[in-house]
Amino acid sequence: MLNERIKELRNSLNLTQVELANDLNVTKQCVSNWENNNIQPSVDMLVKIALYFGVSADYLLGLDQKRLLDVSGLTDMQISHISQLVKDISVLMKGSNT
Repeated sequence: MLNERIKELRNSLNLTQVELANDLNVTKQCVSNWENNNIQPSVDMLVKIALYFGVSADYLLGLDQKRLLDVSGLTDMQISHISQLVKDISVLMKGSNT
């Protein structure tokens, strides 16, 4: 699960393995090994990966399916707009699945 989540999150940001490796100060081979489930990141690196992608370690490990958005620093009005966008997208997605 961890390997799939790292790859999924990396791809969602249109990052290459090299770019992610540079951002996390590891080698491209290290990222490749994580994604191919050859090795697991250390606990310290797991925390760093979670912070980098703005997700919980539980999400990375497949223990939690929720993804959260960090809205700190935004105004109440901005948060309200984002909330409405999420609701609108959810309704659109439900409508396209029928």
